[in-house]
Amino acid sequence: MLTSESVSRLFNDFNRLRVMVVGDVMVDSYLFGHVDRISPEAPVPVVAVSKRSDRLGGAANVALNLKALGAEAILCSVVGDDYKGLTFNELLIEYKLPVHGIIKSKERTTTTKFRVIGNNVQMLRVDEEDTHDLSLTETKELLFTIRKIVDHDQIDAIILQDYNKGVLTPEIIETVISLAKAKNIPVSVDPKKKNFLAYKNATFFKPNLKELQEGLHVSIKAGGLSTIVEAISELQSLLQVDYVMTTLSERGLLIRYPDGDQLKELHLPAHLRSIADVSGAGDTVISVATLCLALQQEAENIAALANLAGGIVCEEVGVVPIDKNKFHDEVLRLMVR
Repeated sequence: MLTSESVSRLFNDFNRLRVMVVGDVMVDSYLFGHVDRISPEAPVPVVAVSKRSDRLGGAANVALNLKALGAEAILCSVVGDDYKGLTFNELLIEYKLPVHGIIKSKERTTTTKFRVIGNNVQMLRVDEEDTHDLSLTETKELLFTIRKIVDHDQIDAIILQDYNKGVLTPEIIETVISLAKAKNIPVSVDPKKKNFLAYKNATFFKPNLKELQEGLHVSIKAGGLSTIVEAISELQSLLQVDYVMTTLSERGLLIRYPDGDQLKELHLPAHLRSIADVSGAGDTVISVATLCLALQQEAENIAALANLAGGIVCEEVGVVPIDKNKFHDEVLRLMVR
């Protein structure tokens, strides 16, 4: 049970953690403007641009969330040796994130998601990317970098953040989990469909409902929590992971976790909030859950804090990291009795 003292201690302890994030990174490029007419050329709105913005996206947004919560984030990934790769590097420096884990490759395009926002509503998204798996050369260079950091730095947790853009190949996944297990480092996973069953022996696995269905090739009826529990149970058996936490959108989340010799499940409903944009909510959820996991919090606290944090960032337009002070105040308001 959380108290005001334990919450303050937990939030302070975030500051002493160092987390490695391995996965697909990208640039989120925004055009903001207003709409007051329809184009005469086609039945589409005309957005009069008032502001442009480039932001860190994908696994880099996870790093931003970790940093916003007070932890040190070390990002390991591959970007293109191109203009957007340069933009990505400049953004890391701007946000005071380390750059030594980023590999530049002439074989890839830096993933960029262009979003057009009109009247605070996303009107269009255009993706520029390569999604093929890393080459042999890229794989060797990335693994060399990861090993060097794990061997020389104190790493309290590792997050594998997959967006199906080719960085998290089966070889990368298996090697990173093996390195982590050898040093007793917990590994959290935010998966996608392609390598869904490749994360054997990870510690914490966080699919959303769509990913759970696609990864296990099952159909889950709306509201069917018992069916979700059955699917999670099968997944835990296949992957030999300790925790599976499935996010259920407006229905909250469901976590299955070890409790002594037993496995238990807990369903938490979503907090009622004014939802503006769900983009990046999963990044916040995995960040909060992993920090709590590294600090050996009880499963109920991990789930409750991650559930609340995901709802908070949905109130913002665009992909933005969690506001630690707001999060802290909301935890006190809603979770401490």
